[in-house]
Amino acid sequence: MKMNKFSNINTFMGMENPYDKSDIVVYGAGFDGTTSNRPGARFASSSMRPEFYGLETYSPILELDLEDFKICDMGDLDLSIGDTDKVLQEIYEGTKQIIQDNKIPFMIGGEHLVTLPAFKAVYEKYEDVYILHFDAHTDLREEYNNNKNSHATVIKRIWDIVGDNKIYQFGIRSGTKEEFDFSLKENHTYMEVGNINTFKDIVDKLEYKKIYITIDLDVFDPSIFPGTGTPEPGGVTYREFENIFSILKNSNVDIVGCDIVELSPDYDNTKVSTVLACKVLRELALVLGYNNEKNRSTCKCIRRGRACPCQCA
Repeated sequence: MKMNKFSNINTFMGMENPYDKSDIVVYGAGFDGTTSNRPGARFASSSMRPEFYGLETYSPILELDLEDFKICDMGDLDLSIGDTDKVLQEIYEGTKQIIQDNKIPFMIGGEHLVTLPAFKAVYEKYEDVYILHFDAHTDLREEYNNNKNSHATVIKRIWDIVGDNKIYQFGIRSGTKEEFDFSLKENHTYMEVGNINTFKDIVDKLEYKKIYITIDLDVFDPSIFPGTGTPEPGGVTYREFENIFSILKNSNVDIVGCDIVELSPDYDNTKVSTVLACKVLRELALVLGYNNEKNRSTCKCIRRGRACPCQCA
């Protein structure tokens, strides 16, 4: 993994902590080699870093500040663009190193396939992990364009790893009949079609569980987020999504990894899509920091759902 020297303005504001002193590591994975519609997601992290300076480090919604948490922006992974299998291995190895160093990985894609190797690295340490997936698309195809590893198959590949009752999908509004049947009729995943209204109920159900969050930014309506490879009308607004962060902050889930993917900045010359992605990054990073500190200060007995015999709470 290429180390960011923290000496240039392209480090995310509020994420300049040294790697060895950080709890959370942000890194880019600029790959869009299986994009089927409009490429360009490989430029997401490089476009977000300068735009991030238009925000503040403080979130009035969460009442949290990036300056109060130990977050490191590592820069972007050096990837062998043109060789999909090698890229997936490089993302896996980079994420695994972060996890081995007892830090929480926060990846910026890239297309959605980059989630697969990052999740594999997380799963190796935390086998009993649940996935919270936000997206316009099901991503449950068995293969796409004669390829089993694609941005259109990524959640199916993750299901191959974790099986039933582990994946919770929100905002979904596009996919094949077979994909919707796989979830809604065969019950292999939980899916809320077109909305995110049941998110709190699911998070409450997953109390004390380890969670991986993947946010495909095309979950947002293209009227506010046109900068993506496969826009799909009928998405959520940012104001609706804002409540997701508050729910996570106030929950007792243990977030062990996350990613945001599918910003293609060149399709929105206003840069509003990039700014929205930056705000999602800030809010989710704040939730991660707060969640991590809360879990470290909470008795392990309580986190495992048992009565506490040691009176440490």
